[in-house]
Amino acid sequence: MKQFLNMLAAGVLGGIISFGAFTYSQDDQELADVQILNNASQVSLLNSAPKVIGNMDFVDASAKATDAVVHIYAEESDQLAMQRRKQEQEQRRNRDPFGNGWFSMEDFFGGNGFGNFYRPKNGTGSGVIISDDGYIVTNNHVVGFADYILVTLANGKKIEATKIGTDPSTDLAVLKIDENNLSEIQYGDSDKVQVGEWVLAVGNPFDLTSTVTAGIVSAKGRDLDIIKGGKAIEEFIQTDAAVNPGNSGGALVDAQGKLVGINTAIATPTGVYAGYSFAIPTNLVKRIVSDIIENGGSIERTNLGIYTYDIDRSLKDKLNLSVDKGVFIDEVEKRSAAQYAGILPGDVITSIDGKQINDGDDLVEMMKFKKVGDVLNVELVRNKRKKTIAVKLRKGI
Repeated sequence: MKQFLNMLAAGVLGGIISFGAFTYSQDDQELADVQILNNASQVSLLNSAPKVIGNMDFVDASAKATDAVVHIYAEESDQLAMQRRKQEQEQRRNRDPFGNGWFSMEDFFGGNGFGNFYRPKNGTGSGVIISDDGYIVTNNHVVGFADYILVTLANGKKIEATKIGTDPSTDLAVLKIDENNLSEIQYGDSDKVQVGEWVLAVGNPFDLTSTVTAGIVSAKGRDLDIIKGGKAIEEFIQTDAAVNPGNSGGALVDAQGKLVGINTAIATPTGVYAGYSFAIPTNLVKRIVSDIIENGGSIERTNLGIYTYDIDRSLKDKLNLSVDKGVFIDEVEKRSAAQYAGILPGDVITSIDGKQINDGDDLVEMMKFKKVGDVLNVELVRNKRKKTIAVKLRKGI
């Protein structure tokens, strides 16, 4: 029996992803922020030979990256912790159809039986300077909970930072410090990164500042299902460069010292590095950072609020449709953007903003980066007549 339990425990631990290599403490206790990896999707590996780099000298690349990587301390105030507690209590009651206002055990004991869960959070991580006037990119899970953020530069100078905005769907955040003439990192092209290529991870594992580790890219486009929420956007670069708690938000750079990713998560049975780490590619980072800075705040992803079927020959014949491609709307959610715009069940969406929608995959791809407040021009067919409707995206209900 004991042998069976040991085998069972080993099997469970083997499937854990640490999201995301972030030193996180609460009431002076080290906590592991982990999620079970249930449904990792298939990934296409690029068929390319590893790059050979002369004498394997990463001195120049390390110098460029370490000057642009900062240490981050983030802390949540008592007021913010109390607000979080109230929001989570309300969410639990909304999920419980038999709640009727009754309190749960978590309401009395704070979520873990000892009253610690709702005390203010604090933790440390890393960030990357992306402009010489003080913009810094990091992970949302490093700073998203905090209202006090302290940045320590590579030279040891400490500066309080302002949170410009976050995007939970990609686990990215942008900070700003009041400083000029900073050493900013140069962006690389993450689409051109190849499997087998050497990369460096730069950050502050276990509060050991300016630490550099090396490895190769072992896969691209990993979807790990570790970002919470139904609108997560994941396409991680996988490497075997050592990443540990405190590296979150730090730099993944190529052999020239250019930024190709933001280190975010590790695959681990123990909470520390066990062979693989994952980074958000810079071509996604640049898009999100630009959105956050231009909008001056946090990004909230949304959707149309419709349930659809792909049109095939059988559906076309059964419903006597006049189009061969598109998505047939079976249901429209109440109080959704689609309902308020006048979209109806039975409509067929054929294009959005001039881009053809052939099936549900096209629709998902089109909506992936859409935000609350965006206006879409939806072309559809209703009763065999074409119609264009402007849809203003709303906050999810």
